[in-house]
Amino acid sequence: MYLCTRLTERYINIKKIIFLLILFLGFVSATKNPVLYKFPKNNISPLVLLSNFEDRSNILHLKRNFVGFKEALAFKESQGKYRVINTLGYLGKYQFGSTTLERFKIYNTTLFLHDPELQEKVFIAYCRVNKWILRKDIKRSVGKIINGVKITESGILAAAHLSGAGNVKKYLRSNGQKNCSDAYGSSINSYMKAFAGYDVSFIKGDRKAGI
Repeated sequence: MYLCTRLTERYINIKKIIFLLILFLGFVSATKNPVLYKFPKNNISPLVLLSNFEDRSNILHLKRNFVGFKEALAFKESQGKYRVINTLGYLGKYQFGSTTLERFKIYNTTLFLHDPELQEKVFIAYCRVNKWILRKDIKRSVGKIINGVKITESGILAAAHLSGAGNVKKYLRSNGQKNCSDAYGSSINSYMKAFAGYDVSFIKGDRKAGI
């Protein structure tokens, strides 16, 4: 009887050791191979890095200010990568076309791709130009509901980045009937929704904005 009891205790101890070893190996694997998560596009938040245990206390949230706006938009455009060129030839973190870059007297695209500071300056200047072009539409349309989406200044600027200020004017003045999309299927309406509610008062409209 004593021998049976000792053997049972040893068996239980071995099971405990194996269980603890499995837990330890799982923890090591999780810390070495983190899982990348992102929030749904309709509720834009920054990309977050979690372990396999999904410890949500580690989630970082961008503020709803201009920095949060530009980083959320950059993630949508290029996952925030400065040296990206898409299949249509759009460049950088904010995916500018060559025509837009020429507007700011930038002709060397290789230099542009390797200069993060320049890309940030161009983005701010472009937002300032678009805000000046759309100043009357911003004043008339902010607060309205179009196609089920509340119109905000940040949504308007994001949509202008997607499709140009002229197309955003048409969208707003047609009460959402002229809702164009880009080659990848992103529409003015979807950008109005995804990037609504950021404080972009930092941006002042300027027709002659440069870098």
